[in-house]
Amino acid sequence: MSTAHTWLVTGSSRGIGLELVRQLLEDPSNVVIAACRNPDGATVLKALHESDAAKGELHVVGLDVSDEASIRGSVKAVEQILGEGRGLDYLVNNAAAHNGDDSAFAFSSEAFTRIFQTNVVGPALMGEVYLPYLLKSTRKVIVNTSSGLGSISLDEYGPRFTTYAVTKTALNMLTNKQAKARPELTVISLCPGWVKTDMGGEAADLEPHESVSGILKVVTSLGPKDSGKFCRYNGEEWPW
Repeated sequence: MSTAHTWLVTGSSRGIGLELVRQLLEDPSNVVIAACRNPDGATVLKALHESDAAKGELHVVGLDVSDEASIRGSVKAVEQILGEGRGLDYLVNNAAAHNGDDSAFAFSSEAFTRIFQTNVVGPALMGEVYLPYLLKSTRKVIVNTSSGLGSISLDEYGPRFTTYAVTKTALNMLTNKQAKARPELTVISLCPGWVKTDMGGEAADLEPHESVSGILKVVTSLGPKDSGKFCRYNGEEWPW
């Protein structure tokens, strides 16, 4: 019998997060905690829960990564799902926000603050709050979903998309700090590629299932030697 693996995925009601949940449920050994802001409105997650195709165990919990009280308040529900003594194997910080195109000298301070809260402070708090449960696990993996826009070396868009790029660069530094602060964890930044989602748009290169298939191959093969890396969905290591 396969050993059960526990997953907590934020931003799971659409896009990459939803596809992660869908593919994880194909494996009966997975216990998937799908976190989203509005579980009552997450109709596709509900349909997955009721689908015969779902072989794994699915739990949907309310969690808004932009709200510290919501993050801390989610612990009780997650603790009940995990049960006595069982840890959290994988924390996937997938939820993110994007405000479109802006520049270093023309941006909305309100949007900058809001997106930084979601893309950086939220994952930092998730790591802090769920650390005790990760430490109970044999896997102890944190995946911070980043972007190529967060790479200073690549800098593909020059002065464009400033707010989003700055938050993803900061998230990469969070990965670095988390990996160094807790060497017993495996913490990576992972770029899913340019994916056809609400955020990525229809012009993107990848279908969600293509990106997520690669992501899961990378994530499930991670070991302590990989901690602190910045990787793409295909396993390629990217420059900071």
